[in-house]
Amino acid sequence: MEYGLTDLDKYNGKKIEKVADCFGQMISLLDEDAGREGLVKTPYRAAKAFQFLTRGYELNPDDILKSALFQEDYQQIVVVKDIEIYSLCEHHVLPFFGKAHVGYIPNGTIVGLSKIPRVVDAYARRLQLQERLTTQIKDCLQRVLNPRGVAVVIEAQHLCMSMRGVQKQNAVMTTSEFTGAFLKNTNTRQEFMHLIGADLH
Repeated sequence: MEYGLTDLDKYNGKKIEKVADCFGQMISLLDEDAGREGLVKTPYRAAKAFQFLTRGYELNPDDILKSALFQEDYQQIVVVKDIEIYSLCEHHVLPFFGKAHVGYIPNGTIVGLSKIPRVVDAYARRLQLQERLTTQIKDCLQRVLNPRGVAVVIEAQHLCMSMRGVQKQNAVMTTSEFTGAFLKNTNTRQEFMHLIGADLH
């Protein structure tokens, strides 16, 4: 099965109606006129937007990886860096966004290039914590590929911190997870960090 965006744009009508009703009530509770021209359709637009932004719940990341596994005797680091992520902080339901860098060392099995960004997206498009997102991506690759090691680094800005609270617009949060060779071997980990930081384009 191909996990394209067109497959994920199909909205659940019953769910949309219920979520739209909640948005309508929220607009009224904020002392806005939910009946004015600019807001009449907002609850439905917002409900559809949130179903899209949380579409990761409809996906199985393990199945995404399993759909493109290949036997190959390649034993060096494979890196997919600068994967754009867009997610929603589960504490304030505000966006956080940035880049994920994912690497693994094959143990006889490699995965199709596009599947790693799809796995990242499947976990990111949920109500999330950056720490959990990092761990989930790592665990999925380790579980399905059984590689000699997995490395995941995520750098993201959180609007829950820049738009409210301390209001620090330029703060960036970095999280990392390592398994196998990346965890045990300092040189291997340093090579990965060099690869994701190097301008190789």
